[in-house]
This record gives sequence, C-alpha cells and structure tokens, in this order.
Amino acid sequence: MHSKDNNKLKNFTQGLRPFSSSIPKTLKKHLKTGGYNYSNIVDNWTKMVNKKISDCCYPITVKMGKEMRNGTLVLNVLHGKELEIEYKKKEIVDKINSFFGYNCISQVTLKIVQEKVNTTKNEFPKIKNLSKITEKIDNVKNNQLKSSLNNFLKAFNEKNK
Repeated sequence: MHSKDNNKLKNFTQGLRPFSSSIPKTLKKHLKTGGYNYSNIVDNWTKMVNKKISDCCYPITVKMGKEMRNGTLVLNVLHGKELEIEYKKKEIVDKINSFFGYNCISQVTLKIVQEKVNTTKNEFPKIKNLSKITEKIDNVKNNQLKSSLNNFLKAFNEKNK
C-alpha cells in the first residue's frame, strides 16, 4: 500500500483497507463492550439452554473480559430455582461457548428475583361504538382507501371477538 496526495484535498491510502476502518465508531464501541454477544445470547437463550433452564432463569447482562473472552454472564433466577441453576452453571457455560465456537463465557453469576418478568402483548381495547367509525369511513372519498379501511375494521373485529 502507498499513500497518495490527491490535490492536497484529502490523504487516502490505496489498496486493501482493514474491515474495522469501514465500521462506524459508535458501532465499534458497542462491539467492543460485548453487546453483540449479549444480544445473541438473549435472542437464542432457549435454543442454547433447554426449556427447563430457560423457564427458571434469563440473562440480564454479559460482562466481557479482554479480547472478548472470559466473560461473566449474569442471570436472573426465580426464587426457589437457584440451587437447580447453580448445579447447571457448568452446562450453561459449555452450551454458550459451543454456540459461539470459542470461550466467550467463563463464569455465571446468579441474581435471585421473586417473579419472572412477563412481557405482555399490547392488546387493543375493545371498541364499543362501531357506528362512529363506519360513518367516518363512509365519508372517505377515495374508494380504494375506503375498501382497505373496511377490510381492516372487519379483520380487527374478528380478532377481538
């Protein structure tokens, strides 16, 4: 590689550049802190560990060591299931490391919680007075939009029965 001065406007290097030079700085910071590993663990948690373990605990954070190795996985564990998970720590570490293909996690830390945090689906409230909505749909001048709104209202009503 050699440097080239392009009319004194900007210096650039010809040839192959490292991949890291093309990644934005904010993304580099996120990757260096282990955010990719954490999101991958959360997304694939039930696939990595079995259903029995995933029902008892879930990951909160991953604290990574140098060079993205020997990290610590922090798990929220349901009260009463901590002993079971304590015995399965080695199995959890082995499964996560085999998923990544290298020693990503070296230890697991447990935090006891009273209840599992349930994520509820957003449900729409039931509409009691459909006559107002149908009146407003009838006032729409565009026929294609009117038919789309009627189809949407029909599907919405069927789902909320």
